[in-house]
Amino acid sequence: MPNAARIKTTTVGSYPIPDWLVALPSEQALLDATRVVISTQEEAGIDVVCDGELYRFDINHPETNGMIEYFVKPMSGVSQGIEFAELMKFRQLPGMKFRTRPPGMVTGALGSGALDLPIACERAKAMARHPFKFTLTGPHMLAKTLINRHYKDRRELALAIAGVLAEQVSHIDAEIVQLDEANLPGHPEEWSWAAEAINVVLDAVKTKAAVHLCFGNYGGQSIQKGSWKNLIDYLNALHVDHIIMECAHRPPEELAIFRELRPEIGFGLGVIDVKATEIEQPEAVARAIERAEKTLGPDRVKYVHPDCGFWMLKRTIADGKMRALVRGRDLYEGRSG
Repeated sequence: MPNAARIKTTTVGSYPIPDWLVALPSEQALLDATRVVISTQEEAGIDVVCDGELYRFDINHPETNGMIEYFVKPMSGVSQGIEFAELMKFRQLPGMKFRTRPPGMVTGALGSGALDLPIACERAKAMARHPFKFTLTGPHMLAKTLINRHYKDRRELALAIAGVLAEQVSHIDAEIVQLDEANLPGHPEEWSWAAEAINVVLDAVKTKAAVHLCFGNYGGQSIQKGSWKNLIDYLNALHVDHIIMECAHRPPEELAIFRELRPEIGFGLGVIDVKATEIEQPEAVARAIERAEKTLGPDRVKYVHPDCGFWMLKRTIADGKMRALVRGRDLYEGRSG
């Protein structure tokens, strides 16, 4: 089991998909890959591990690593019968340049359908020796990608999606349940209805609830522009135990914005840059934690982690970055690695 650290190390979610799983996918291969991903994190010393989001593995949707289709396609009320004219309208929507087609079209009231997140969590958690975190995509992101032909507006659609996700997470048994909202940082003007929707899901979490935000990562590039200052009201509105934030790839002076974060919300500090292939030195990680605690106050940082998921990196790089994360935390806390 991980040692008693004040600041916990964790990963954001995704991990590079093993080549052998892509080459010859099967149910057994997926289980074996999940076991490898979890044990790799544990061997690196990560305190709170994930399944690498392999539960949503789908080689047919590499654009978003399964973070959209896995959730919405099984839902009742979602149709795949999208005509060409609808596709052309979708491609003109702002903020959807990272997709060539929508994951579905909402034609009726949404329900869970065949979606089954509890069993996905149960299978992965059974392989973990360290505390386990289960991650899922938030309602704002999912609502933004769907064509809506049933609900009055995106707010109502997001709330409907939130209701489905809330039903799912109410049955999830994980030490932490983390929701990811990858689209909101580029559209902060939508924060009010985004917070309303995600809180429906967060309120259904039985254990610790977390939210991850970043400015996107595709091929080492930030997908969206903006500042965390534009989302401080959103962050303070969350019914959450802690937040998991992109900080390593952001301007250092931006860190001071988080002084405005409600003290009840734990702060997760990104200290590993997933957009860079260079493996960080533990000393640099320790300095980043020190700078954050000097800026935000002692004991304010509760978690340290990568800025985002590892899925676009080579496994050797991801593994090296995890080891640096743990060693840097240990160095800062004055404990042996």
